[in-house]
Amino acid sequence: MFTSVFVQLRSWIFILLLSAASGLVRPAGAEMQQFTGQTVYVPVYSHIYSGDREQPFYLAATLSIRNTDRTHPIQLTAVEYFDSSGKFLKHYLDRSIQRAAMATKRFVVPESDKSGGSGAKFIVQWRSDMPVAAPLIESVMISTKTQQGISFTSRGQVLEAVSP
Repeated sequence: MFTSVFVQLRSWIFILLLSAASGLVRPAGAEMQQFTGQTVYVPVYSHIYSGDREQPFYLAATLSIRNTDRTHPIQLTAVEYFDSSGKFLKHYLDRSIQRAAMATKRFVVPESDKSGGSGAKFIVQWRSDMPVAAPLIESVMISTKTQQGISFTSRGQVLEAVSP
């Protein structure tokens, strides 16, 4: 009994230390950085390869843009899709759209769309009239073929940021 409690306590301490080291836990009074806009690179994969013969495994990809600010909206000004060689493929926005505080917008690249290749990417641009918490921008890739399934995520990387 005592051993299992000790192991649980040790596990929780490890998780807390790991969270603090990775920035998931902030000390009281720590300020979250705010921005008035960003350009974000988000890797997506319309397929990955498996086996010795590098057989393609095709995936559906969802781009998820989550406004993490609890009070203020953001404007999505561009969502552009590029292939593995950097060639522009598609505009996902005809005009800017607003996302309310805590709202999410998704864009889907269907599994049948193989144009992006294994090195596809989105470039997302957003802005705000006032400083806000940066949105969480990530992609989720998934496929379930026959008895095999795969899913994974990629997080966006900020290329440019406008700080207040």
